[in-house]
Parts: sequence; structure tokens; C-alpha cells
Amino acid sequence: MRHWLLKNEPECFSIADLEAAPQRTTFWDGVRNYQARNFLRDDFQPGDLAIYYHSNAEPSAAVGVVKIVRAGYPDHTAQNPKGDHYDPKHTALNPIWYMVDVRHVETFPRIVPLEEMRKVPELKGMELLKTGSRLSVMPITKAEFDKLVKLAHSPAPTPTAAAKKPQPKKKPAAAKSKRS
Repeated sequence: MRHWLLKNEPECFSIADLEAAPQRTTFWDGVRNYQARNFLRDDFQPGDLAIYYHSNAEPSAAVGVVKIVRAGYPDHTAQNPKGDHYDPKHTALNPIWYMVDVRHVETFPRIVPLEEMRKVPELKGMELLKTGSRLSVMPITKAEFDKLVKLAHSPAPTPTAAAKKPQPKKKPAAAKSKRS
């Protein structure tokens, strides 16, 4: 079993949206970065666990856990010319983009904000915390996964890190909400 971190903007699809989805399951679509695509296509397997992370939120934070329930398969949203994730080069015979199916496991009792993560020595090597890291799909170690879950079940280190839900940052109307 591998462990992952999946980033998404809460205004695009939040952990609450996943929890409310039929059977608490959906496909993780719209990834348009080749490195992230390769993870989805080649490495994700049913049974893998992932931290669900709200990005571009106030605050950006780890908010829950999902389980991979279907390995990578072609992302059909890339074939919809009216959709946000359309790519004319992606076809049924020549798929470029991939997705996986995820199922809600847990919404954390308290969020773990990015700024708190930066202060935790056990998380210092996480890809998420590296300068310039923008992938929406990234591997994490079992130790990093376990530490994030433990933090989410522990009291907040300061009153400002209370268990509040991340709010989307204010964006101009034309802002993109794709995963990358």
C-alpha cells in the first residue's frame, strides 16, 4: 500500500462534497500535469490511502482521508469539448490523461493547516512543503501520513489553528479551478 496527498480547491470539490457524493465515492479527474498523471496512471492502486488537502483556501490544510478504490484509467472529462478539462489531443484510442476513483474515509475532527505542517520536524521532507511544489497529486511516506492523521486528532497547538473549515480564497470570476 502506498500513501498520497491529493490537493483540490474546496470551491471546486471539497471533502464535504465527497462525503455527500453517492456511496461517498467519485473520480479524481482534471489532472493536467504529466508527472501527476504518471502517478495516477502507473502507481495508484486500490487500497492506497491519501490525505485530502484543500489548496488555495484560508487556510490551506489537510482535511481528511480518502481511499483509492479504482486504479488509473483514461480521464473521460478530457474528451468533453464543453468541459473545463477538455484536451483535443486526448482520445479514446490515444488517452493522455488519467484519473482514479476515491472514497471518503474520514473528515478530520480538526484541519491541519499548512503553516502548522511547516513547524513539524517529521514532515520537513514532504513534497508539499518544498519551495515551488505545485503538484496536486504527490506521494507521501507512511510516517508522514500517520503524523498528519495524528495531528488531526490532537488539540490545535494554538488558538488560531482551531478546527475551522478552510474557506476558498477570493478569486476573480475568470479564475481556473482545474487540478494540475
